[in-house]
Amino acid sequence: MILKEEVSKYLHYCKFQKELDDKTIKAYRVDLEQFVLFIEERGSDTTKENLNLYLFHIHSKYKQKTVKRKIASVKALFHYLEEEELIELNPFHKVKTKFKEEIVLPKIVPRDIIEQLLDYLYKKRLSEEYSEWQRKLILRDIAVIEMLFATGLRISELCHLQSKLFDSKNGVLCIRGKGGKERYLQIGNEDVLIILNVYKQHFEDDIKRHGFFFVNRYGQQMSEQSARRMIHKYAIEIQAEINITPHMFRHSFATFLMEEDVNIRYIQKMLGHASINTTQIYTYVATEKEREILRTRHPRNRMRSYCTDPSLH
Repeated sequence: MILKEEVSKYLHYCKFQKELDDKTIKAYRVDLEQFVLFIEERGSDTTKENLNLYLFHIHSKYKQKTVKRKIASVKALFHYLEEEELIELNPFHKVKTKFKEEIVLPKIVPRDIIEQLLDYLYKKRLSEEYSEWQRKLILRDIAVIEMLFATGLRISELCHLQSKLFDSKNGVLCIRGKGGKERYLQIGNEDVLIILNVYKQHFEDDIKRHGFFFVNRYGQQMSEQSARRMIHKYAIEIQAEINITPHMFRHSFATFLMEEDVNIRYIQKMLGHASINTTQIYTYVATEKEREILRTRHPRNRMRSYCTDPSLH
């Protein structure tokens, strides 16, 4: 078995049978080509020793999140080879790949900044100092930000949202997420639904032309990079103290729902997480919020301090 050839077949299987998106395929290709090169330099033997050397190599070179993805990519390849009976035994069965991960709390956009941003954009849209075409683009920008915060969509999911999969009258979206998995989301805020329908009316011809719900200034499908630049620009205009990215709205969506005691299983489903472990990270953020509440609002904070007495020290 020539591993390089099997990687090519596996990627073909991922694209056409599993229907994974191009971004996922690209990440798999990078991870697997790096793995093949590493193994080939050691005689192409997937021995336990070589696999452990590979794990040591990536742990010393990459951040934990990247390491986790690379391990998952390679393990998925060997699982496929085992299922196709191209190998008798998956060599990873005898290799320990688990490691203690550091907890990196997701960065959110604070509520007051989201409110400040929306207030700024809605006022800007009504300003007479901008042309009709400029106000139309501001309307589009409002729709993008409202949709991100209302649904917790990944920016890739938002940019690839097809108009036919969005029932704007009832506020129901069908999202095709990672791994081609579908999930349905409901927009629960009437104001958000109104602005999305106003946007749709203004851009109806462009939307019909190519089928994607969100469009750029040229009437084509909106790109992820374009959305990122747009949000970054407005963050500067409102003088936000943080750099705002599209993904931070997703983190805010999940964190604020967690703070409102929404069941984590519902949040997992809305975010499209395959594992509850991925969603679990937002419980840590909610705990940080609880700590802040206790630090600032607990009634003991308004009582007399006795620790100023030197005899206590």
